[in-house]
Amino acid sequence: MVDASTYTAPVEDYAFLYREAFGADIVARATADAMTADDAIDVLTAAGEFAGEVLAPLDQVGDRVGATLVDGQARLPEGFAEAYAALVEGGWITAEAPESAGGDGLPTLVQNGLGEIWNASNMAFALCWMLTAGAIHALDAVASPEIRRIYLAPMVEGRWTGTMNLTEPQAGTDLGAIRTTATPNEDGTWSISGQKIFITWGDHDVAENIVHLVLARTPGAPDGAKGISLFVVPKFLVNPDGTPGERNGVQTVSLEHKIGIHGSPTAVLAYEGATGYLAGDLHGGLAGMFVMMNSARAGMGLQATGVSDRALQRAAAYAADRLQGPVLDRPAGAPIAEHPDVRRLLLSMSSEIFAMRAMGVRLGDLFDRAESDGTLAMAEFFVPIFKGWSTEEALRITSEGIQVHGGMGFIEETGIAQHYRDARIMPIYEGTTAIQSNDLVGRKVIRDGGATASALFDEITATVAALRAVDHAVATRTADRLERAVAAARRATDAVLGFASSPRDAYAVSVPYLMLLGFLVGGWMHALAVVAVAGHADAAPADARRLIEADFYGVHHLSRVASLAETVEAGEIA
Repeated sequence: MVDASTYTAPVEDYAFLYREAFGADIVARATADAMTADDAIDVLTAAGEFAGEVLAPLDQVGDRVGATLVDGQARLPEGFAEAYAALVEGGWITAEAPESAGGDGLPTLVQNGLGEIWNASNMAFALCWMLTAGAIHALDAVASPEIRRIYLAPMVEGRWTGTMNLTEPQAGTDLGAIRTTATPNEDGTWSISGQKIFITWGDHDVAENIVHLVLARTPGAPDGAKGISLFVVPKFLVNPDGTPGERNGVQTVSLEHKIGIHGSPTAVLAYEGATGYLAGDLHGGLAGMFVMMNSARAGMGLQATGVSDRALQRAAAYAADRLQGPVLDRPAGAPIAEHPDVRRLLLSMSSEIFAMRAMGVRLGDLFDRAESDGTLAMAEFFVPIFKGWSTEEALRITSEGIQVHGGMGFIEETGIAQHYRDARIMPIYEGTTAIQSNDLVGRKVIRDGGATASALFDEITATVAALRAVDHAVATRTADRLERAVAAARRATDAVLGFASSPRDAYAVSVPYLMLLGFLVGGWMHALAVVAVAGHADAAPADARRLIEADFYGVHHLSRVASLAETVEAGEIA
């Protein structure tokens, strides 16, 4: 049986993406030569070794043992605290924190590679750092100098972790329905009371303190979302010397029993006159929280990529070893990996994962160049597509991983089912796919009259021209398919814009529209790879794989753009 703890980081793919697919050394371009692609690969290589040796062996342990609540304190499985200490000791948390917050400020396109590695090796564990990273970004954007000094520095150092507290029993997507209250105290602090649910890593025993970012309503605040403020509420109050002191008035009521990510403690928290500190402007809480949410939404795409690749690695290893029946047109004793349909499943998985991985690098590059090259609008356009499409397709990929295993895939002992169970939350949390698609259609397409979408289509069309300049059969086929897909995407976008006066039509097909763009951008990522590979004087084994995956993606996945365009053009079926 395949060793469930084995994980190999996809460093070779990232080397290709950083050095070739998007042009010569995009890392150097994004950092004004402060860092090169070679430097980035060194970072990912070290991270891959750490993830494979320290985090991956705990992945199945976290799933089987899970987080438990003992006398009001969440306890993580044996080894988690030591792994977190090693992560901190290795400088990984500080490395990814922005320079403005006191971190090393690795470029986003490198952080996105790390995000895939952390999530592939141990998604439940990685959620701790993902939430902390979002909290760091939020406090860095809105916190006062005093809050930064007391709370931000320990988080950047990794000594304290962070959470975001939005959801309540009656307030999920509708944050305006929040009932948690914040009452001012005479000393300038606030008394926080209420209940929050679904708080990822809301309680644990791997770090010395937890910094909760809590949305609450103050006395006399306006109704709805405009009356929400953001507060820092630590698990332990902080002594004058900066060390954790007495327990604050926040209690862990219970831990949720979930389909997956059992190693991630998802808490129900009760605030009973807890001491809090205003972060940002009064009634401006959503501005600060959305900084954190947008960070997390991009992180979901990386999570989807990582979990999908872990499922692929496990499925590919199983298929390479498993013997089952004679294989058509192959010698006796060929493994199931040579069966035509198993090969189809593995290629389906690998071709989509490459598209996700490349999309994550592209998104990171856009954010890294936002100030210098004005790419912020395009970066923000990509976020809902990356989050929505990648997480939805991760369900397909992890399910296909089970299918490759056949009956053994339905048996927990193989470990493959864990990835499907873990992945099921990804299209839900940090904003469901419909929330992503509504943001895409309403704020990113209709609001600007389709200008950003059109700019994207123009970029893809330029790649079609580059493909046509290459004398290679795969390049020609890819150009033809991509050209048809862009034309279909333009028609679909025109239809969305035409629905501006009948919003139900637009929002009824917003998810198909998002998925259409996801498949299209995935095809574009493969097209860029084909252009780069076709320019090689000497073909390497990896080149042949990239061409096969691009050809496969074009037939099996890019082809879906046309049918989704027809769906979008139909609007709501009443």
